[in-house]
Amino acid sequence: MPRTSRARRLLCGCVVVLALSACGSQLDPSTVAQVNGQTGGGGSAQSGDAAVVGDGGGVPAAGADAADGGAPAPADGAPAGPAADGGGAAPGDTTTGSGGKTKGKGSPTGTAKAASCDGFKNQTGITDSTITLANVADISGPVPGIFEASQQAARAYVAYFNSQNTICGRKLAISNLDSRADAGADQQAYTKACSSAFAAVGSMGAFDSGGAAAAQGCGLPDIRAAMTTPERAACSTCFGIYSVRPNLIADSGPKWLAAQYPDAVKNVGVLYINGGAAVVNAKSQAAAWGKMGWSVNYIQGIDVAEFNFAPYVQQLKSKGIKMVVYTGPYQNTVKLQQAMQQQGYKPDVFMQDPTIYDQRYIQQAGSLAEGTVVYSTTDLFENKANPEVQLYLSWLNQVKPGAVPNFYGLYAWSAMRLFVEQATTLGGKLTRESLVAAVRKVNDWTGNGAHTAMRVGTAETPPCQKIIQYKGGRWQQISPGAWLCGSVVNSGVGG
Repeated sequence: MPRTSRARRLLCGCVVVLALSACGSQLDPSTVAQVNGQTGGGGSAQSGDAAVVGDGGGVPAAGADAADGGAPAPADGAPAGPAADGGGAAPGDTTTGSGGKTKGKGSPTGTAKAASCDGFKNQTGITDSTITLANVADISGPVPGIFEASQQAARAYVAYFNSQNTICGRKLAISNLDSRADAGADQQAYTKACSSAFAAVGSMGAFDSGGAAAAQGCGLPDIRAAMTTPERAACSTCFGIYSVRPNLIADSGPKWLAAQYPDAVKNVGVLYINGGAAVVNAKSQAAAWGKMGWSVNYIQGIDVAEFNFAPYVQQLKSKGIKMVVYTGPYQNTVKLQQAMQQQGYKPDVFMQDPTIYDQRYIQQAGSLAEGTVVYSTTDLFENKANPEVQLYLSWLNQVKPGAVPNFYGLYAWSAMRLFVEQATTLGGKLTRESLVAAVRKVNDWTGNGAHTAMRVGTAETPPCQKIIQYKGGRWQQISPGAWLCGSVVNSGVGG
């Protein structure tokens, strides 16, 4: 295989793994930047090129292409798109103190009590008419569109908010910046955001270390979908809605699984892609599960560029492994499951992390997906009874018809809601500093029921999960109640 082709495959796999693992990159960003220069990107956008959605109002002008910024702008006072059952607020509701038109749990401002706008000042990213927010995501680069869902979700929430509300008379605008799966591009994007946006919201990047110093240096509030590197986690103005620490593992899901599959958890095999954060995550989980009574009898990394999964399946068979847990991109999940089928090996349980909860996995895996188990911190997109999830899906389809919802998109939507609620509560006291201080106190954030309560301010792993399974051609929850809740176990790995 030519060196350039192998390098490209290796990089693409590592970027995906980092993205899916959502914590602790171990790769050298300079290496990635070098390979990026060899392989090129999947799009023409550059990290410094912002696409400001709307004509100062946060939604695009009439006739704008949804792919370039969202849905057409509504007439003044009219909703810009559909409201999900139970999720939207009807026009004409009482105006709030911050200038909004609607209020209540399912409204754009949620249950936030609007503060007085007295003393509200224009500042970086804020004019008389708009509050500009940046969203920095990997759009082009070695894996084109890998985090496009986060920008789509941010645009969707901006359109939803602007259809009904303002913050002290200001609409929201979104500046879309491309971090290109490159630490240098992330740094460039955040340097631009520092000078042109009030805050960054819903961002997601596989190499987010680059912009950490820039965000902290200018005091930019950075409310991300998730953080992927230690450098970002150390940034004092940065927060992840999907809040986790790799050494802290929730025990609720594993204990429930042990009760359901007592024999399987006594003979567990853990496989993971041997790159980036997946290594630490898999080893931390294996160590924590051991403290919970599981017996992990086979743990093995698989090189990113590996295409022959047969030897690993043979090891699973020879060791009598009854439960397989895999950490890595769903594309390799399909290869692993194909190898299992070819060797006639079927464990009692096949489980993966929540990023596999993606329609693209189902499309590639086909019947092999049947029975796959996932531990999840979000509610199901299929849950029609969850108004917030359905609200996200509805407005996502409004700004990008046919867009595929996923884990990071939902967390980006939740990040936008958190910003709006905190900004509404601060009112005339809204500054970068006051917003950072307010978010630091948020440690029970559910995104209006879209996901389990996240400890955003302290960045600690939440103790609640649910177990879902692809069964009978659809994803469904198999664990009881809304959430399985317990405690977190310190694995001693990755802390």
